[in-house]
Amino acid sequence: MRNARELWLDRVESPLGPLLVVTDAKGVVHALDFADYEPRMRRLMRLRHGTVDLSEGGETGPVRAALEAYFAGDATALDRLPIETGGTEFQRSVWLALRAIPHGQTRTYGQLAEAIGRPTAVRAVGLANGANAIAVIVPCHRVIGRDGTLTGYAGGLARKQWLLALERDGR
Repeated sequence: MRNARELWLDRVESPLGPLLVVTDAKGVVHALDFADYEPRMRRLMRLRHGTVDLSEGGETGPVRAALEAYFAGDATALDRLPIETGGTEFQRSVWLALRAIPHGQTRTYGQLAEAIGRPTAVRAVGLANGANAIAVIVPCHRVIGRDGTLTGYAGGLARKQWLLALERDGR
């Protein structure tokens, strides 16, 4: 078991409800999730980092500012935030491909598999997408079903639809 790692937990209000933001002492984002999914976020943190000491607070000013700008319609505001995803090499390739999907656009799981050079790994791409611990910043909400329908999103389909509309229309 790895040594306990100290990370900071902050709660940030958003139009979609409170967000949980986990950062390290340097302000690098390790997790972002909706407050009503806190158990999921903590489970993903344990999988990525082993034992984690989440202290309330921390210096999340730049993250807060970027989230406020994003929710105000600046789709690129989150692109500059430093993140640490952890995960396997395959998962990291999927999460990197997610960040490459242009704002206001979507991709299917198959298109994402092709983008990482693994066209037959559609199901594995779906699993990696579902294991993303940094919602919104690593935009797993931009992935849709092969028939164009909105499919599973850890934050709920209503939130996924809202985020896609924000990025498409600037709300």
